[in-house]
Amino acid sequence: MSVSSNDTATDWVDPDDAPELTDEWFDKAALMIGDTVIRRGRPPLAQTGGTAKRLVSLRLDEAVIAAYRATGSGWQTRVNEALKKAVGL
Repeated sequence: MSVSSNDTATDWVDPDDAPELTDEWFDKAALMIGDTVIRRGRPPLAQTGGTAKRLVSLRLDEAVIAAYRATGSGWQTRVNEALKKAVGL
């Protein structure tokens, strides 16, 4: 009987040796899907240099919504900019 020369054994790593996943670690972590970094939520106001925004319910014509959505991501920000311009801000 011959002995196989292929060594398939791997070094065992104890899962208890993994570092603890703290809230600080999660705050710094990047959420990724494949090679793409996914950002969630609104950035802190300090990063945007802006002021807090308020959530409101607003009825708009479907054509207006469709036109802005067709411009891609960030369409709600563009609606806000158009409204600010309309009222002279």
